[in-house]
Amino acid sequence: MSIRSDRLANGMTVVTERMPGLETAALGIWVSAGSRHERAEQNGIAHFLEHMAFKGTGRRSALQIAEVIEDAGGYLNAYTDRELTAYYARVLEADVPLALDVLADILIDSRFDPREMELERGVILQEIGQTLDTPDDVIFDWLQEAAFPEQPIGRSILGPAERVAAFGSDDLRSFVAEHYGPERMILAAAGAVDHDRLLRDAERLFGGLDARAPVAAVPARFDGRETRRIKALEQVHFALALEGPGYRSNDIHAAQILAIALGGGMSSRLFQEARERRGLCYSIFAQAGAWAETGMMTIYAGTGAGQIAALAELTVDELRRAAEDMSEAEAARARAQLKAGLLMGLESTFSRAERLARMTAIWGRVPDLSETVARIEEVNAARLRDLAAGMLQGGTAMALYGPAEAAPGLAALCARLAA
Repeated sequence: MSIRSDRLANGMTVVTERMPGLETAALGIWVSAGSRHERAEQNGIAHFLEHMAFKGTGRRSALQIAEVIEDAGGYLNAYTDRELTAYYARVLEADVPLALDVLADILIDSRFDPREMELERGVILQEIGQTLDTPDDVIFDWLQEAAFPEQPIGRSILGPAERVAAFGSDDLRSFVAEHYGPERMILAAAGAVDHDRLLRDAERLFGGLDARAPVAAVPARFDGRETRRIKALEQVHFALALEGPGYRSNDIHAAQILAIALGGGMSSRLFQEARERRGLCYSIFAQAGAWAETGMMTIYAGTGAGQIAALAELTVDELRRAAEDMSEAEAARARAQLKAGLLMGLESTFSRAERLARMTAIWGRVPDLSETVARIEEVNAARLRDLAAGMLQGGTAMALYGPAEAAPGLAALCARLAA
């Protein structure tokens, strides 16, 4: 497999990975314009813009955008996260130029027709309502806000309904003008792709975009708090976060391995102790998230009102114990899970293309897989214990939703962590 990267004169990056033996490809445009780049009054606009990109251009109606890809047997979609918005397609090798043409069309020439905008506004408001009705979804938005209060990175990606209800087409155009410059765009493709052909097509389609002044995101500051929302649900939804390393940190792989050892599978500490030995919950897991300058170790569980106090206390006890007695066997098992998950995930063309884009956005280059695996393999139990100990000294945030009256407060849990 061969990775190649070039940059257009206007700053747009084109990066590809040819995967021999395949007859399909995934390609997309990743734009460094996510929810953390929004001002408070814009919260939700990056996601709204992602939806509206498919609702008509100067050359194609919304139906034609869908049909031109699906008539070729392909797939077209997009997503918004806190630091990136992605527009991507999966197609047969012969249709890569067509897919790139469609992607260029929706990114450069979207009309933002007011009638389509009203229709899509209703769709997004339904999406917000569905999230609010799903406790194990909305709890993570509330945890993010508790960890980073009154900061762009702490706001929800979907935005509040009242903001979404007020956006106009001029608001979308303003966000595009400010953030959708070519220097913030990465065209990534993997599978049956011809780098030189893709580069020529990218120059033709995107080369006319003018470079724009860089817009820096507001730096994130972990300032953990507690949010508790009492409601008559069947379960208490409990989410706890500790500040972790950012994705440019040397400890990012150690944080991922620590999360797996704590709550990444059936053999993990939290699953074994909370579910298997004490029967306190059905679902419990840990995960490590990261952004440019900070990260977050998150633990989630759902349990009954009568078990929430015991579950919360057990969770912080296991965090503290990880800093004291994490074993080499646990480290090896978690390393193997992370490595296998990485390599298995990269068997798809889309996962490869996404990795190209994210690594380019983070590092300005795509590390060889052997380099990434080597960094995973060098993480030992002592390093995990040191990382856990350091995280216990940092910020902590908590979100609770449901019949959570009996749950201990964040201050009490932090005192238990420090005991």
